[in-house]
Amino acid sequence: MTDQLANLGLCEAADAIARHEVSSEQLTQIALDRLQQWGPQLNCVASLQSDAALVAARSADVQRAKGGALGVLHGVPMAHKELFYRRGRKTNDGSIITRDFVPEVTATSLTRLDEAGAIDMGLLHMAEFAMSPTGFNAHYGHVRNPWNTDYCPGGSSSGSGAAVAAMLTCASLGTDTGGSIRHPSAMSGVTGLKPTWSRVSGFGVMPLSRSLDCVGPLARSARDCARLLKVIAGFDPLDSSTSLQAVPDYEAMLDGQVRGMKIAVPGGYYLEHLDAGVAACIAEACRVFEDLGASIISTEPPDMAVINRMMSIVLTVEAASLHKDWIRERPQDYAEQVLARFKPGFDFSGMDYYEAITAKKVLALQWVNMSMADADCALLPTIPVPVPSISETTKGDWSEIAKKISAITHCNRGINYLGLPSLSVPAGFVNALPVAFQLVGREFHEGKLLKMADAFQRVTTWHQKRPPLSA
Repeated sequence: MTDQLANLGLCEAADAIARHEVSSEQLTQIALDRLQQWGPQLNCVASLQSDAALVAARSADVQRAKGGALGVLHGVPMAHKELFYRRGRKTNDGSIITRDFVPEVTATSLTRLDEAGAIDMGLLHMAEFAMSPTGFNAHYGHVRNPWNTDYCPGGSSSGSGAAVAAMLTCASLGTDTGGSIRHPSAMSGVTGLKPTWSRVSGFGVMPLSRSLDCVGPLARSARDCARLLKVIAGFDPLDSSTSLQAVPDYEAMLDGQVRGMKIAVPGGYYLEHLDAGVAACIAEACRVFEDLGASIISTEPPDMAVINRMMSIVLTVEAASLHKDWIRERPQDYAEQVLARFKPGFDFSGMDYYEAITAKKVLALQWVNMSMADADCALLPTIPVPVPSISETTKGDWSEIAKKISAITHCNRGINYLGLPSLSVPAGFVNALPVAFQLVGREFHEGKLLKMADAFQRVTTWHQKRPPLSA
């Protein structure tokens, strides 16, 4: 019975609580027990607020018993990436530099989860300052992939991906600057959404690159992501970059129907580095969509070298600007690999940065017109190579490690620069480790991506696979 309850997805848990089939306290206690039992083996837990979570869960049960309107996440326990601030709670962002930082504000996304009735159990481990696609953290140790603990879980939302995959939390919020929701979703075998830039507030979230950072969900299914996005999306007066565009009811759009919809599969750049096993999983996913009545078209992307260069300029300049004082005063407190990724930001000129920022809209339109053409979305690999081991991404010459990292981020980093939404969907296994594809859409078309992924998940079981944890 305990395993069955632990296996509930976000929507399943919320709906079971609403139907009085299970209490919030029961689900919260199960999740806390699992986080305490398996968290150390996976090194995915940063800190738990067990007592506060159980108090909140009991309060949620009392409110439910009284009847009346409840939030759509009433009583559902979750844990989140350790860069979401909650007033008075220590948050270290995966770094020893900020290990004693206690924020004076609460992230808007957490406030909105609170208002929807969710229970906050604590914080999950992450890559140092969110600067790694593999989950690398030299200070607090690497998060472990629950499918094989010798392998990378994906980063930088590494603890989120591992904890959701291992059924330690039914969902988690992460951030994505160059793939940091999609990498762990793909490598750990969960569903992860990077929304359109400006769709979700970044207030109260440790930034890496303000022009690229996106807050989004990692969860068991597209439906879970849809419910979470509805809760956290929308304009925030505390974050002037958030869009005023209305937030639709994403979950209501999930009807399982994709007949007549069109999916573009870009070649060229997106075939580079593509492993044969990953390619076979993607081909099978396309076949499933065709069986559902969608049509597949082939397209060619624009010059991705230009887009990737612009992305690199924006990311490294903005990150270097945020970290310049610490890098000057405390360089020894950064891991060598992380410092090496920050340093290029000091080499670009103001003109380089201005050109990169101003070229964004033109290049985004070009990418959409060429890669998507008249299709509803584009389908790409999330990660074109099999999940790498921790050893091969941490040991040896930095230039060789950098090449491996570049291959991992090959299909993702440009999407952040373009500001487009992208949803990573589990689609199989290679070497007994997860594989995923991503659906990329036009700005604010998250609903269409979720609709297509949900239809795929209704007829496949990849998103339901669970790693066999062992003591």
